[in-house]
Amino acid sequence: MNVREAVIIAAHSMRTARLRTLLTAMGIVLGVAAVIVLVGLGGGMRSGFNDKFGALSTSIVVSKTNQAQQGGNSVKSLTESDITALTRPGAAPHIAAVTPLRNGAALISVGDKDFKASVAGATSTYLRVRNRSIMAGSMFTDQDNQDRARVVVLGTKVVQYLFNGDVVAALNSNVRIGRLTMRVVGVLAPGGDDLDGVGVMPLDSSRALFAGGQNLNGIGVLATDVNSVPAATQEVNQILDAQHGITDPGQRDYNTTAMVAQLDQINKFVDLLLLFTVSVAGVALFVGALGIANIMLVTVTERTSEIGIRKAIGARSGAIMKQFLVESMAVSGVGGVGGVVLGIVLVLAGRQLVPRIQPDLGLPELSVTGIAVAFGVSLVIGLLAGSYPARRASRLHPIDALRY
Repeated sequence: MNVREAVIIAAHSMRTARLRTLLTAMGIVLGVAAVIVLVGLGGGMRSGFNDKFGALSTSIVVSKTNQAQQGGNSVKSLTESDITALTRPGAAPHIAAVTPLRNGAALISVGDKDFKASVAGATSTYLRVRNRSIMAGSMFTDQDNQDRARVVVLGTKVVQYLFNGDVVAALNSNVRIGRLTMRVVGVLAPGGDDLDGVGVMPLDSSRALFAGGQNLNGIGVLATDVNSVPAATQEVNQILDAQHGITDPGQRDYNTTAMVAQLDQINKFVDLLLLFTVSVAGVALFVGALGIANIMLVTVTERTSEIGIRKAIGARSGAIMKQFLVESMAVSGVGGVGGVVLGIVLVLAGRQLVPRIQPDLGLPELSVTGIAVAFGVSLVIGLLAGSYPARRASRLHPIDALRY
């Protein structure tokens, strides 16, 4: 028996028991579709995360330690002179930008409305280092900082509460921040719940709001590229060690944290989550394989007489085995095709629905590799699930089969 004849017989058998074939194939359909959809969601989640936070992979955050270690140097605050040292020409070739951070909580008021916000004093490099952008208006300039201009850029959550979300009304209006009257020159693009309730003003202007003179809460540093992060971190440490009179790195009064390490950890978690979800889909495929194996055993039992007749007229065991293997793979192949179609439809539908439900999640992606692997696994399942029933059929003795 050649493959063509085996396929014809398999097609006839599937047509004869259409409902049973359909129900058996549905297990493979759902399993394959689940793999494609979950791989698409995982890929979209990873891409969305990288698009949103990938730029932070070159960021380095410098913060003051809570306390000096025993026997170490006395704690020195981060100051604006540290910024001057870090931005000195030629001092740190692997550093692309530096922004000072002077943070504190303050009430931002308009009329009788008050919003308790996180207020930051920074320079014009704030947007670049913090991976933020302006939705409306503009960022204050270095000249505004030098002039100690009373201007501020607000987060969307602040605008939503104080101006009912009216960005046009917010621009160029005056707000009170503590005891200072500031003019709104820009509105930050949404960056997430923890990033939208902020107000950013020029660093020199913030001195009038926060006590502490030139003291800073932290320093944001941007490396020239991802590969330069270690070198940029080393340059930051060398410069600040000299600024703070530190000779023992273990006794530093500041911490440097490269965001790329944290992002790598989050990406590993995302990959682990994707592996787990695909494994769950794999369970569905396994259940489908059990269904095929069960149905093929039933089929062998029902067609015992047929097998006996074919063997009696000269059919070899290999031909009988080939017949049932082809039939098993045909059922799983039909299920695999149906699963691929269903999976693609669901992913395309998800690309339309996900932005409306969760815009930050990232668009589901169609993975050609995922589709090919899922379909290939469905065929392998058909081969494995049909192996034992086919072998059992091929080993039947013709006389015993005819007596059945």
